[in-house]
Order: sequence, then C-alpha cells, then structure tokens
Amino acid sequence: MEELEFHRALHRPGTLLDIGAHDGLLTIPLARLPGSRVHGFEPLPTAMARLRAALIAAFGEVPAHVTLHPEALGAAPGEAMLTLPVLGGVAQEQWASISKDYAEHRSVTTQAFRVPVITLDSLALQDVTAIKLDAEGAEQEVLQGACATLTRCRPVLSVEIEERHRQGSTRDVPALLASLGYEGWYWHAGGLQPLSRFDAATMQVASPDPAIFAASDPYIFSFFFLPVELAAGMLTSDRLNATLR
Repeated sequence: MEELEFHRALHRPGTLLDIGAHDGLLTIPLARLPGSRVHGFEPLPTAMARLRAALIAAFGEVPAHVTLHPEALGAAPGEAMLTLPVLGGVAQEQWASISKDYAEHRSVTTQAFRVPVITLDSLALQDVTAIKLDAEGAEQEVLQGACATLTRCRPVLSVEIEERHRQGSTRDVPALLASLGYEGWYWHAGGLQPLSRFDAATMQVASPDPAIFAASDPYIFSFFFLPVELAAGMLTSDRLNATLR
C-alpha cells in the first residue's frame, strides 16, 4: 500500500500536512480530497519552486486551501543547514537533509543552504487529520516539535523512516509515537503488518552512501501510524478494506 492509498482510504475532512512536500507528488492529490486544507512544508528552494509551479499547473493557481511553508520543521525554532549530496554534478535532492552533512562520503560533493526552522506546534493548528512525513533522518525532531498537535488532533500518519539516514530511527521514531498513543504498521506480503514484526536487519538494508544503489529485498521504509483509540475502527473500515483488496 502506497502512502497516497493510505491517506485516501482513511481521509477525514480537515487539515492535511505534507512534510517534505518536494515537488508535490502527494500535495496535489491531497488537495483534491473533499474537505481538505493542505499545508505543504518544503525548505529546499528549488523544490519549493517546482512545488509552486506544479500546483499552478494543476489548479491554475496555488489554491486558497493550500498553504506553502518554506521552513523546515524541527524540535525547536531556529536555523539549520540543509545539505544535498551531489553526484556527477547532479544534486540528489531526494537526499536533502538537515540531520546529516554527508561529510563521511568521499564519493560525493555537497551543496548546503541555511534554512529557517519552526515547530509544528507553533502553528497551533486545530483540526489536523492526517500527516505525511519524509524528512530524510529528521523525523524524530519533527515529531518532538509536534507532540501537542498530535495529542490534540489525533491525526493518522505515514512516515518514511530509514536506518541509512539515521541509525536507530526505526526504533526511536515508533517509540516516540507509541508514547503519544499510536500503533504502527507496515505493508508487506499483501497486507498490513504490526510494527512488532518489522526487522530492520532483514527488511531494510541499504548503504548510507548516496553513490551506492544496492538495497535489500524487501526494502520497507513506509510506516503507518494510527491513534490507538481509533485503530480498530480504522483497520476494519470499508474504505481501507477496499484499498487492501
């Protein structure tokens, strides 16, 4: 199950957050869901320009119900260095990260941008129903700055978590969400599996070097989190079951 399928199946009208929006692959379909208000967060200037252009191409303008944020999200307000590895003169934007500088990888050069950082909680959003999070290793800090929002709004989440971006993250991020009353799942073998069955040593092996493109099979990095008080109903919902068939 892809992230978009998850969010379509469990959609509730309200505010949807695309954290690490890049060039709008999810922002645009999320904005088309009924009753949605979308906030897209993308601190990389070149990606933000493409995101804005993609929205204009799709809707004729940046729609009134879509708000774009050029800041990175983190655990505390301030600034951070956003670093991109460069291979053969081509910036690998999908690896842009504020959590690491790639200095240990001699096969790549880097570009860096100083970007503002805010916390999600500082926005005081009241009706967040869904969050997609892909922060290339900074997921823990993003969620630390979102604890009040998660407690107040109880959104569903899809989170990309990869050990190659941050060792221990497949343990630490779910543990933080569990402390906030969330259950985790992943898609494998034709169904949703409880996170307790996930084994990073066999299901997520890849080099942290952007120049090395080998990975394990399976390579599972998309995880889905549901509030414990809503999980049973959501997992048996007709819309989700139709998606899973």
